[in-house]
Amino acid sequence: MTEEEKQLLIEHANAIAKILYKNAPVEELTSLGKIESVVRNQMQEYVMPSVGVFLSEMSQEKTQDINEK
Repeated sequence: MTEEEKQLLIEHANAIAKILYKNAPVEELTSLGKIESVVRNQMQEYVMPSVGVFLSEMSQEKTQDINEK
C-alpha cells in the first residue's frame, strides 16, 4: 500500500467514524468497552456488508479476467 493510499484510507476511516459516532446512542458511550461494542455493531451492520459486496464483485471480475486469458 502506498503512502497516498494509507492517507486516503485514514481520511475515509475518519469520515466513517464521524458518521458512526453521530448516530451512536449517547447512553451507550460510557466506557471504552461499550464504545468498542457499539462501533463493532455499527461496522458489522453498515460498513462490512458494503466491503464484502465490493470484494466479492472484484473477485468475480478477476476470475473473469483469468478465464478470458
